[in-house]
Amino acid sequence: MAGGEAEAPQDHLSGLHLEAVVGFNGHVPSGLICHPDREHLIYPLGCTVIVQGINVRTQEFLHGHTNNVSCVTVSSSGSYVASGQITFMGFKADIILWDYNKREMLARLSLHKGKIENLAFSPNDLYLVSLGGQDDGSMVVWSVQKKEAICGSPASSRSAGNPTTLVYSNCRDEMFVSAGNGTIRVWELDLPNRKIRPIECQTGQLKRIGNCAMMTEDDSYFYIGTSTGDVLKLNTKSTLMSDYGPIKEKFSLGVTALLLLKTGDLVIGTGAGVVALCSRSSYKTIKKVQLQGAVTSITPRGQGHQFFVGTNEAQIYRFSYSDFKDELIATCHSEAIHDIVFPYGTSDLFATCSKNDIRVWYTPENRELLRITVPNMTCHAIDFMRDGKGIISAWNDGKIRAFTPETGRLMYVIEHAHSMGVTAVAATSDCKRIISGGGEGQVTSKWKSLCGIWLSLKMTENLV
Repeated sequence: MAGGEAEAPQDHLSGLHLEAVVGFNGHVPSGLICHPDREHLIYPLGCTVIVQGINVRTQEFLHGHTNNVSCVTVSSSGSYVASGQITFMGFKADIILWDYNKREMLARLSLHKGKIENLAFSPNDLYLVSLGGQDDGSMVVWSVQKKEAICGSPASSRSAGNPTTLVYSNCRDEMFVSAGNGTIRVWELDLPNRKIRPIECQTGQLKRIGNCAMMTEDDSYFYIGTSTGDVLKLNTKSTLMSDYGPIKEKFSLGVTALLLLKTGDLVIGTGAGVVALCSRSSYKTIKKVQLQGAVTSITPRGQGHQFFVGTNEAQIYRFSYSDFKDELIATCHSEAIHDIVFPYGTSDLFATCSKNDIRVWYTPENRELLRITVPNMTCHAIDFMRDGKGIISAWNDGKIRAFTPETGRLMYVIEHAHSMGVTAVAATSDCKRIISGGGEGQVTSKWKSLCGIWLSLKMTENLV
């Protein structure tokens, strides 16, 4: 009987299915991808890969990874999606090959250890190349049809650093490029002998760390965005550097994302949150926009009339090439979420709190309705007043702040509520008292006097 009682809650919870996700992991390099069908965005979040509609806000989930997804890529035809994950040191990190149309797993590929750094499909969907992380240091080419490894090689020479980015040829299934810390290589696949052979690219006196890479349509050149804040242009056949720039005014905090337009111009994303349209000849900035957070992904929609930008502060922006103006289409907290609460009597709204802000969300559409920002502070807990007239919040500066739920206007502040920050807060059902807990272990009850001053009563000395 005891065993049956223990199993009952598990059976009940097994009926819970993921309906929607509010969030975007902007820390995955090139993790935001617009599918070739132009109707969906693909991005990783935790252990899941999300397929989200652009015009119609639908969400589908690709489950299968056992740890955080570290990279994702889509084949040129759009038929396949591949994703890699992080795992514990010494253990194998999986690559999962997905059938995009059926939204199901085709194969689990396991050779690398620790982390999958990057992935890339060949132009005709014949091969998938994978790059292991720092503790793995290998490059492997897989057959998409046979779902098995063809060959592998050390990703860089012993004298060079680790590569972190990959870009495949747009014309040939046998050629791809890797770049990273002091290493840029053009790789050739020798299928009959089951080998991949690298050719080191020469950059003269320049020593750079490659963050991102982009290949021209005809494969004649490829571009490398560097941590120094410039872009290198290399000839694919000669493996020599053609030119680089900008020479004087480099981009602050490095070039972190690249997009090559049909016109030949470049869209550059930087670690400082700037998206810049640059001339292909002089690398001079023509237009630029400042976004919130470091840019980690730039992905074109179709021919590039529109493109999407992801940042490490969990923001997704849509750009129109014609006017080069940004539109925020998705946002979420970029730090740990400390509390989540529904108001009394409705499930259409809920509120969350994190570092710097409180946000109110509309459940049916999974969108943000209100953002309340308190810079450089962390909100540990929140609660809706039962009458719906206020949101009370607990902050690490020892204050309790109350805001209006419609506009986010500050209603009042209870100063010095706790000496080591307020860590928990709740309101009584009659809305006359606020109960709060602090980092020092004390719980207090507060009520408003006739003259409008908040009085407090210590309910217990120390909770251990």
